[in-house]
Formats: sequence, C-alpha cells, structure tokens
Amino acid sequence: MAKTGTTTKGLRAAIERSGYYPALVAEAVEAAVGGEPVASYLVHQETTFDSNEVRRHVTVLVLTDNRFIVSHTDEQNADTSSPSPYATTSTESVKLDRISSVVVSRVVANPEKYVPGTLPREVVLTIGWGAVSRIDLEPAACGDPNCEADHGYTGSSTADDLSLRVSEAGDGPDTVRQTLAFAQSLSEATAAAATATAATGR
Repeated sequence: MAKTGTTTKGLRAAIERSGYYPALVAEAVEAAVGGEPVASYLVHQETTFDSNEVRRHVTVLVLTDNRFIVSHTDEQNADTSSPSPYATTSTESVKLDRISSVVVSRVVANPEKYVPGTLPREVVLTIGWGAVSRIDLEPAACGDPNCEADHGYTGSSTADDLSLRVSEAGDGPDTVRQTLAFAQSLSEATAAAATATAATGR
C-alpha cells in the first residue's frame, strides 16, 4: 500500500489511511518535517512473514524544498527486553545536496511488446546519501589462465541507504505509479539542489 501527494494535510491523511499506528507514525514524521511545506510524499506499508510471525513495516518518504526525510516504523513482539509488544520509529533528515544517487529499476513484462507509458510490473527505488555503503569483493585475476599468483581483491562500493520495492501484483498499479511519481520529484529536486550548490560554489 502506498500513497503519494503534495500537501501536509494529505500526508497526514495518507498515514491515517495506512492504518499502521497512525498517531505514532504521524507524530514522528510531522516532528521531522517541522514547519516546512511538503513538496511530495510516499507512504508504503509492507507485511512480511517471519517463521510463524507476521510483521508489519511502514516507510514514509517526504520531500520538502530543502530536505529528504525518511521514516521507518516496525512492530515487535514481546521479548526479553519488553514484556509487551512494542513499536520502534526512526526518522532521518537529509539535505538534498547530500543525495548522491536516485536509482529507479523497472521490471517490464514482454519487452518486445512494450508501449511507452505502460506501467512496469515491478519498481525498485534505491536512494543513496552516503550513510550506508555496501562493498562487494571478489578475488582479482589476470588474463593468464595458468597464473597462480595472488592478485588481491577487486570490488565495488555501492550507496545503499534506502531500497523500496513495489510490485503491481503485490501492491497494485496505483502504488507502482505513485512510487514512480515520487522518484521523479526527488530526482528533479536533487538536480536543482546540485545546480544551486554549483552556482554558489559551496
């Protein structure tokens, strides 16, 4: 389930419609947004199955004129640290000029018959701003198939601060469309922020 829009009032309504601890989620998100006007938002709820337990998670993404705000809320069952079920909520505020990448991966069925404007079957939105990086390493090799020397390792570092996957089958076409709309708004905002930063030399 995902909701997107462009107003603070709409953001609150979308959080309430998600039905996932709306008072808790809304308070955390609104505190992070403060008095800034909301340019765009996306509310996405995900349900996962862990052994015999059902866990819910909601992600709220908010774009203002100056910041990208991400909020995660998870519910937990009673455990050794708490005798009753509980929820954890976190928010992070990122300046737009810190966002280094906005990656939109689309999965399209029957690409040979693709018609422009057709919704993808699945979308993965990955946003990086340098807080979390993933390093993939593998043994390095040379072109000689008989070489037994140790050439060390080679690899790549990938920004992977946030990855959000939605699918038409699991979340519905509206969710896919809304995710693409938010991704476009964020891409445009980060491009504008980078231009402004370059113009001022900061």
